[in-house]
Amino acid sequence: MVNLSAQIRHFALRTPDKVALIYEDQRITYADFHDRIVKLGGWLKAQGVQPDHVVAALMKNSAAFLELAYAVSHIGAVFLPINFRLATDEVDYIFANSGAVMMMVDEELADVARNIMCKKRVDAEAQRDTRVISEFHPDAPLEPRKPQDLYRLMYTSGTTDRPKGVVHLYENYYWKSWDQIADLKLSADDRMLVVGPLYHVGAFDLPGIAVLDMGGTMLVMRDFDPEAALAAIERERLTCAWFAPVMLGRMLALEGRERFDLSSFRWCIGGGERTPEGRIRAFTGLFPNARYIDGYGLTETVGGDTLMEAGREIEKIGSTGRALAHVEITIRDNDGNELPAGTEGEICLRGPKVLPRYWNDPEKTAASFFGDWFRSGDVGYLDADGFLFLTDRKKDMIISGGENIASSEVERVLYQMPEVAECAVIGLPDERWGERPVAVVVPRAGAALDLAALDAHCRAHLAAFKVPKQLVLRDVLPRNPSGKVLKRVLRDELAGAA
Repeated sequence: MVNLSAQIRHFALRTPDKVALIYEDQRITYADFHDRIVKLGGWLKAQGVQPDHVVAALMKNSAAFLELAYAVSHIGAVFLPINFRLATDEVDYIFANSGAVMMMVDEELADVARNIMCKKRVDAEAQRDTRVISEFHPDAPLEPRKPQDLYRLMYTSGTTDRPKGVVHLYENYYWKSWDQIADLKLSADDRMLVVGPLYHVGAFDLPGIAVLDMGGTMLVMRDFDPEAALAAIERERLTCAWFAPVMLGRMLALEGRERFDLSSFRWCIGGGERTPEGRIRAFTGLFPNARYIDGYGLTETVGGDTLMEAGREIEKIGSTGRALAHVEITIRDNDGNELPAGTEGEICLRGPKVLPRYWNDPEKTAASFFGDWFRSGDVGYLDADGFLFLTDRKKDMIISGGENIASSEVERVLYQMPEVAECAVIGLPDERWGERPVAVVVPRAGAALDLAALDAHCRAHLAAFKVPKQLVLRDVLPRNPSGKVLKRVLRDELAGAA
């Protein structure tokens, strides 16, 4: 059996008083965590949830989020975390497309899920301890799962107008965890800070709950605050974390940051962008005993395909490291032919942690593979030593604050505006967010359009982080002979004019 809860039960029997989770003022032991899991599992079964049913979560970080993830696995169901920053129609689409039977919703997010009938509100008390929901239900027995069974769905922004459902099997998760445990030398002594959103592979999987697989401790913060994060590292002697670039940037810019004792911290994994040398040196100045680990990964591969090796950071500046033990990476041309070292092409991956398929979408699945090689849609090259360098995003993905934004998804919404004749959405460099989404629009003849009107329309249909932060009006868009908009030309022109 490979249920996530089996590992928690293991430590609940052997180290019952060891703290597994810290959330707000709570210190949740392995014995207590396991008790919460089986009780919540019993409540889920009483609601009619059966093995292989999909259970969605529209929740911010909390003890309850992890209790639900483990309880769903415990009873053999499938966990579906949803980005809580999405708009109502985006959440509606994901819930319907997944075939989920119910949704757990934080009380403060209930309005976003207003169209979902089969949902359970999770108030502030239940966010701290799900036993307030499930205390009158019998403990659920474990429903054994096998490595090839589906354990999670995650929806990721794609190049089409709707997100794709990524299928994660248990074997994908465990191969991912094994490679990260070995590469990062995780142990029961690790104490991880979790400040990224748990619906994201960065917080949940890089290495995320692999720390619990080793009997370690996770401190979960509901929202990121740079001062609170540094204080937690000092107070709890935390050893590691995953930080989105915007998070690390805010910590490095915090006034008075030098007053914290951060000597316990060993490493952090960065995510979402190539890291400049200056930021790596600034990180080392703040965390004297730690190293910054650049990495590359995808939701489709459960995150963490490459990690930078200790001592090679400056020598290989600009690289995201080499592939982990059970990951293979090649660079291929548009026909699937392998390219030599130093040649740019599409980054392709294979190995036991790569998704088997997209949810109910054989066409997208077929288009995403060269044989058994998954096509990332990212452009890069491998040097002679096998270090990966990311140079572009074939799919025109914008990464803002660690969040993926599919430009075509935003364009779909812009084209709903009667004032818009043509549009292209691109990412431009942003000091705080890494990139900001920018709308380049050709207005219809005689139409007037300003940023305020565009903003109001987009906010009704998109998550706030996807809304363009800048509007550029043009008479025409640059196109190649086949009519495709040349977004690289727009990026170069507008970045040069900034």
